Amino acid sequence: MITKTQIINSLDKLPENLTIDQIVDHLIFIEKVQKGLADSESGRINTVEEAKIKLNKWLK
Repeated sequence: MITKTQIINSLDKLPENLTIDQIVDHLIFIEKVQKGLADSESGRINTVEEAKIKLNKWLK
């Protein structure tokens, strides 16, 4: 979960002229990156072979 402090720090680094949609997209991106890092640190990842198998199921 993204914290209030992280949101404020992130917004401070953005350009002045942004739409609400751009801000929301940016915050969603940050949250997804954090989730990916947490998944990686806790071992919830797929090997390349596992990813290929899952993708092949989707692409059929």
